[in-house]
Amino acid sequence: MSGPTDILTVAQMGEADRQTIVGGVPGFVLMQRAGAAVAEAIAARWSARRTVVLCGPGNNGGDGFVAAKALADAGWEVAVALEGEPGALRGDAAQAAHAWGGEIGALSTISLNGAALVIDAIFGAGLSRPLTKRVADILRAAEASGAPIVAIDLPSGLPGDASAPLDYAPRCALTVTFHRRKPAHVLQPARSLCGEVVVADIGLQSAPTQLFENTTQLWAGRLPWPKTESYKTERGRLIVISGEMWSTGAARLAARAGLRIGAGLVTILSPPDALIVNAAQSTAVMVRPFDSDVELEEAAENADAAVIGPAAGVTEATVANLLALARTGAAMVVDADALTVFRDDPGELFQALDRDDVLTPHIGEFERVFPGLLKQTPERITAVRRAAERAGAVVLLKGPDTVIAAPDGRCAVNLNGSPWLATAGSGDTLAGFIAGLIAQGMDSFEAACAGVWIHAEAAARHGPGLISEDLPELAVGVMRDLWEGRG
Repeated sequence: MSGPTDILTVAQMGEADRQTIVGGVPGFVLMQRAGAAVAEAIAARWSARRTVVLCGPGNNGGDGFVAAKALADAGWEVAVALEGEPGALRGDAAQAAHAWGGEIGALSTISLNGAALVIDAIFGAGLSRPLTKRVADILRAAEASGAPIVAIDLPSGLPGDASAPLDYAPRCALTVTFHRRKPAHVLQPARSLCGEVVVADIGLQSAPTQLFENTTQLWAGRLPWPKTESYKTERGRLIVISGEMWSTGAARLAARAGLRIGAGLVTILSPPDALIVNAAQSTAVMVRPFDSDVELEEAAENADAAVIGPAAGVTEATVANLLALARTGAAMVVDADALTVFRDDPGELFQALDRDDVLTPHIGEFERVFPGLLKQTPERITAVRRAAERAGAVVLLKGPDTVIAAPDGRCAVNLNGSPWLATAGSGDTLAGFIAGLIAQGMDSFEAACAGVWIHAEAAARHGPGLISEDLPELAVGVMRDLWEGRG
């Protein structure tokens, strides 16, 4: 699969460059296109002003020279400062510096004098070491000046495959990258340092990848819309396992979310002591009692999907209930307590899972079920992919940069996360959205991706004052827009 939602590693981008050049496009032509795209993005956002372009000794600096010339040709006042000597430049960067034709100053804090905009073209995505103190101090001075900083490819000091700087990288107002985003453009806190990210098409060839931005383009064509002749039973049977009497709200949130996202029949399976509480607050959602894991297995026999974990309790009963559900063949969305309860023996959980199941941990639950994995691979994409492979199921690590991975290697990073989701019960609602889509026959990885995006979009539409009870109702408008735009 290849398309505009792809995320490419530094190595993959390098290969795309190489293949394009082998295919007959000179490297300097690509550099001219890149620099022109930077100048175009800047001119679209700011009026002409004194601009200082900080160039490095490699191709990133070459892009900076091209951008400088394009802005100067458009009437901007532009100064260029270089890290190193102009005579040491080689290849396309040397050609770009020659084409600039103007004065080239030495990179220093003095070069920033009078700057109303700064272009950071010092180092790009391939940087593998921290910035020197001198270069870092110059960029810190640029930040302190208050002038907006525009990064070419990435802020200097931020490696393209990382989620954080090696030491320091400047906070930019705009980052212009080329062809596709890289992991540093989508993972926090790196993403925040980039500011607005513009992806410019410079005519590179692309290669298949299994890492994607989680946009509607990835899954909207496979949303399970009902047909004219559909019956409720054909739209999926979803069950949600309730906690005890004083812990029932989470199950109802998940059930309501599953119903709103389209599951035809939704049932809360409830311990007897919680039955009246659940029944009193449920209408279209059905309620049925169970008193043991054996009864649960019987009640879940015809279910297409199940949610277990929200307020379930960290008890042996939760372990038994999950194992009972696993025997039914229903696809499970496993959240909260149903993850934590296996912290002493995650292998027992993994043995019960199959590829259609989805684990939805926040970072604390992830570390309980996959101990040490984030320390070994602090970059979340790799960590979640390894977790999915280890569990043999889809793993969704919640956060401002939610990462979803399938055991077959597919992985997506969500970009529309909303701070308004930091409220009690939002994760329960997400579990219901995902399970509701799976119940209707959607692929579990794609259902997880869709559920995350819809969840965040619903929150963004409400904004301040959001509570979790709002989310299922807000999802109606999101789904309507997806329906109307399906053509």
